[in-house]
Amino acid sequence: MPSRMNLMLSYALLVFIWATTPLAIVWSVADLHPMWALVLRFFIALPLAATILMLLRIQFPTHKIALFSYIAGSLSLIGSQIFTYAATAYLSSGLIALMFGLAPIMAGLIGRFGFQQKLAGLQWLGMGTSIAGLALICLSGSQKHVQPIGIVLMLISVFAYSLSIFLVKKINADVQPMAQATGSILVSTVLAALLLPWIWQYAPTHLPSVKSLLALAYTVVMASLIAMFCYFKLV
Repeated sequence: MPSRMNLMLSYALLVFIWATTPLAIVWSVADLHPMWALVLRFFIALPLAATILMLLRIQFPTHKIALFSYIAGSLSLIGSQIFTYAATAYLSSGLIALMFGLAPIMAGLIGRFGFQQKLAGLQWLGMGTSIAGLALICLSGSQKHVQPIGIVLMLISVFAYSLSIFLVKKINADVQPMAQATGSILVSTVLAALLLPWIWQYAPTHLPSVKSLLALAYTVVMASLIAMFCYFKLV
């Protein structure tokens, strides 16, 4: 069982990565079609995750419960990120990051109304304060960066991300965090591959800029591998 300090550090690292990932996503799509950036992210992350599993000799369960857990976990990857990448055409990276601030609120509401979990008064107060703060920031910001389509896409993204937490917890598969992350990346990669016929016409015709490549590398290593390891360890 991880120590309290270990969990706190994992949580802090996860918050840092998810706060910086929207900027990396926006930079990565500067020279790439958004869906191609998403597909390449998972295509590169999968062999890296599999290599880590082999090097660390971590067991990768393939029984029915584990497979369901991988599918549930993929909601926080392909299920969430496909909408985030689509939203880059309508929202700034700062607002995308801000929208992810709704995740704890969304998780609280899903837990209360979807899984009948009781919330304390302070939790309701905290969610209300967060909503008020987010609304104030959105309303006081530049309206050209607050497009309704982008907001809807990000709400779906945050909902999928938050729902994944409860589904993985409910399935409760006996799977190590790195194996869970790898399985979720595997499912996400398969689903991403299904996008290829629809986006083939937008395939890259030249090498992206160094900035885009570094941003893509960040989404692969930090957002897809390290962040998901921390995420599933906490879950």
